[in-house]
Amino acid sequence: MEILSNLALGFSVALTPFTLMLAIVGCFLGTIIGALPGLGPSNGVAILIPLAFSLDLDATQSLVLLTSVYYGAMYGGRISSILLNIPGDEPALMTTLDGYPMAKQGRAGDALVLSGVASFTGGFLATIGLMLLAPLLARVAYKFGPAEYFALYILAFCTLGGIASNNQAKAALSACIGLGIAMVGMDHTTGMPRFTFGNLHLMDGVDFLVAIVGLFAIAEVFFFIESHGKESAIGVKLDKVTIPVREIARSFWSMLRSTVIGFFAGVLPGAGASLGSFLAYMSEKAIAGKSSRFGQGDPRGVAAPEAGNNAAAGGALVPMLTLGVPGSGTTAVLLAVLMTLNITPGPTLFAEKPDVVWGLIASLLIANVVLLVMNVPMVKIFVRVLSVPPGILMPGVTMVSFVGIYALTGSYFDLLLMVGFGAIGYFLRKLDVPTVPIILGILLGNQMENSLRKAMVLSDGDWTYLFSSPISIGLWIAAVAGFVAPMFLRNVLRKPQRITD
Repeated sequence: MEILSNLALGFSVALTPFTLMLAIVGCFLGTIIGALPGLGPSNGVAILIPLAFSLDLDATQSLVLLTSVYYGAMYGGRISSILLNIPGDEPALMTTLDGYPMAKQGRAGDALVLSGVASFTGGFLATIGLMLLAPLLARVAYKFGPAEYFALYILAFCTLGGIASNNQAKAALSACIGLGIAMVGMDHTTGMPRFTFGNLHLMDGVDFLVAIVGLFAIAEVFFFIESHGKESAIGVKLDKVTIPVREIARSFWSMLRSTVIGFFAGVLPGAGASLGSFLAYMSEKAIAGKSSRFGQGDPRGVAAPEAGNNAAAGGALVPMLTLGVPGSGTTAVLLAVLMTLNITPGPTLFAEKPDVVWGLIASLLIANVVLLVMNVPMVKIFVRVLSVPPGILMPGVTMVSFVGIYALTGSYFDLLLMVGFGAIGYFLRKLDVPTVPIILGILLGNQMENSLRKAMVLSDGDWTYLFSSPISIGLWIAAVAGFVAPMFLRNVLRKPQRITD
């Protein structure tokens, strides 16, 4: 009954006309920001912070606006991923694996509607989870130390072969390239430059956004030029845009499972939506087995990562509100906003500022409904992007990529680096080497290294500390199984084919 009374308090705050308008505006702006390659939710929230303060909003209204932008950007990231094979942000990376093949098959509308429903499912249920389980899950997340995080990252890389490619050697090579790129820059412990070759521009490392836009957007432009658009989704005859009820029903359990996985990934401080999306896709592909069409346009391959990353967005608010520890880059920005407003997140926040917390939760529930109602009818508008003449669309994509990266970094060197990544992405795809592990290597490499170093410092160099808890041991066992099982299963599954041949 206490939860219901608190929720009633929250809705009394969220349903005021001005607060409701802020939620709707935030959802709309967030969707646009998420659809633009390279921006993403953290940059979108950061860009709109001055707007929140210039309007002289109170704490609840500021949080409602910025978290609506956050959720909207998580929705919007799927648009360019599905239509153009260009992730709007890092969590939308996994959506390209099956979303873009569906677009090439003329099913872009189905993919967008399905991803919208999956995003709603993940975001809405995660908000309910935030409401019901925040204190309990915060205590569970507190048990994850550096050893557990390192084992979690090892698990992620060990299972890349079964997700990104049918050739584990190529996937491992790609992941090593990504980890190598993540090492570029100044060593935060010793202060020594690594792999910079004397170039001052590389002292701060390689910006993740430069890599992702280069490997996907610029590489896609190169492929379009080479094939004259024959292997692109642009200009493909599109099916009539309808609500794919059968595909939604078929993917229902995938959405629920991915929501749970994504939510728990979001609760872990530092893991974020990228890992939630990755783990959701990985688990669904494992459940589907070899008979599935994952990577070739399987609807479950769209539903799983979208439910996972939106659930992780809600889960990331748990450690921020209950422990004062950001669960992702975007919640780190939101944490800074709270501190600026003289609100200290922590276990006492729910008791001291119930109007802020429950007003935020009620607004998130409303925002998810608004995003579903807003995004599904707009699918007909989104798919028209593929009808734009290639002579206009591809130069536009290139311009947005260059302008977006320069606006974020202000460095001409990053533009050259982006083109270099585009060339690397082009040649790797020609050699059938997947580029997704490179992105994940860049994304997780520094966090993985930091976890290992913290573990070694705490244990005074004793490597057995990495296996010191039941959680870490379980993750190591899963990592070994995840690396070995695909090789064994491939050999087993090939034998019947040889007999029939």
